[in-house]
Amino acid sequence: MTKQLYHTVLALILSGVIVLIGNWIGYEVIPRDALMGMLILILITAAGFTLKMILPWKTIPGILYVAGISIILSLPITPGSAQVIEWASAINIQAFTTPLLAYAAIGIGNSLADFTKLGWRSIVIGSVVFLGTFLGSAVIAEIVLRIQGVI
Repeated sequence: MTKQLYHTVLALILSGVIVLIGNWIGYEVIPRDALMGMLILILITAAGFTLKMILPWKTIPGILYVAGISIILSLPITPGSAQVIEWASAINIQAFTTPLLAYAAIGIGNSLADFTKLGWRSIVIGSVVFLGTFLGSAVIAEIVLRIQGVI
């Protein structure tokens, strides 16, 4: 468990550095200004995944613990919540897409041999599902933006 936690924290720190760089390049936020927010996010994530490892309910995903801790820390009744929110607000959420997509590509690459065993039908079905999801999201976004008068 300690080795797994070590690797998780190491991956979180590496991801944090990538997000800070992306936030700096893409959104012109100096890494020094976003550093405290990134540290808070790394600590929240590490705490959530630590809870996942030590609590007996193995079927509950770690992201649920992370979300719970985040919600508790951002509640107005929690001391210091305004500061936590201010620090985390310095990081643009889209800066997280670079490491997220990189991890997704690594995950797909690691299971590519298993994926090819599924055959061409799986590729067709997957493509149709992705296309349907994209088009459905685009239609919903179009409707909502028209109702709001944005477009």
